Amino acid sequence: MLLGKKIIVVLPAYNAEKTIAKTIAEIPLDMVDEYVVVDDASTDNTIQVASTLKVKNLIKHDKNRGYGGNQKTCYDTALALNGDIVIMLHPDYQYTPKLIPSMAHMIASGLYPVVIASRILGKGALRGGMPKYKYISNRFLTWVQNMLINQKLSEYHSGYRAFSREVLETVNYNANSDDFVFDNQMLAQIFMAGFEIAEITCPTKYFEEASSINLRRSIKYGMGVLKTSMGYFLHKTGILSLSIYKSK
Repeated sequence: MLLGKKIIVVLPAYNAEKTIAKTIAEIPLDMVDEYVVVDDASTDNTIQVASTLKVKNLIKHDKNRGYGGNQKTCYDTALALNGDIVIMLHPDYQYTPKLIPSMAHMIASGLYPVVIASRILGKGALRGGMPKYKYISNRFLTWVQNMLINQKLSEYHSGYRAFSREVLETVNYNANSDDFVFDNQMLAQIFMAGFEIAEITCPTKYFEEASSINLRRSIKYGMGVLKTSMGYFLHKTGILSLSIYKSK
């Protein structure tokens, strides 16, 4: 609890058996009221490891629903648990849970309704081992997105995000893709609804156990990002009417 706000951390898990314990161990439980682990039909022992950690809110998908589909379950569950601030943290230990208090404070104090932990602010991305082709792609896509969406984020691709309850109750995230482009669609929805997004510098770590997508999936993701940004522009200017921007 922070300033009377219930804080829930959600962890969309897939094949995270080697990192989930380390991630959960660093969640500041003196501030976080509950955390939710959603296992997206992992092929390793993620669910078994999470069970040994005595995770209270442990959900297992019977079949793989994709990264976006996993997040939909995460946010639906957090809202059902009456969370006021919901923080999405990958359980692959690529992002540090130690930023949770800072991100939560920015929302609880009423400064911003959404906070993104950015790997690009500062020099954390390359120093943390981000492959150069991913870094270059990140910078290019972000430049295009800022032009089309008329914003100035340092990146749209971080998987570490905090939301107020109002935001999750306003944007229709369940209308989004079940794939990786879900993240970008959700940010576009947030901007379309008139919410502001803050960023905080985040160190990151790239290592063998950290989740990553291959080149083919990366290209597909990049095309989806460009389509989302162009769709935002066309909807905003009234040229098209897209269903993902309709309220719940």
